[in-house]
Amino acid sequence: MSKKVAVLITDEFEDSEFTSPAEAYTKAGHEVVTIEMQAGKTVTGKQGKAEVKIDKDIDHVSVDEFDALLLPGGHSPDSLRGDDRFVDFTKDFIASGKPIFAICHGPQLLISAGGVRGRKMTSVKAIAVDLRNAGADFYDKEVVVDKDTLVTSRTPDDLPAFNRESLRILSAV
Repeated sequence: MSKKVAVLITDEFEDSEFTSPAEAYTKAGHEVVTIEMQAGKTVTGKQGKAEVKIDKDIDHVSVDEFDALLLPGGHSPDSLRGDDRFVDFTKDFIASGKPIFAICHGPQLLISAGGVRGRKMTSVKAIAVDLRNAGADFYDKEVVVDKDTLVTSRTPDDLPAFNRESLRILSAV
């Protein structure tokens, strides 16, 4: 059954951390919906290789519309967590118990939403201390799955494992 995956994304996202999962999800029959401040806007990855047209603006979406949340890394999560609307959407997603997939710097939004305490997680090395300080149990592994609702990975090198585990969870919800 097809699932609908929300993606919080803005300029300076890590190109492959959006394109690789989005391609894998779409190929498996799922729908990927990009969310930013302005629908119709085009955002660009920090490598300059990927451009993404935004499907919906944050003011016109609800967690109820989606089955899972993808948080790609790069500078995008740090930019978005400065806007309470994105933090609140993430908080609501955490509260819903629906699956969340976060890679590299993606967990920064989860930290700002108060959603990492007691969770098993990984991330890019640069924010490992932030995760620990926010109460996460940090593991330096290619992919960490917590309670079949949270999938985290470190870097683009971990995308095969990240995609595999997030697709496994999507097929079970």
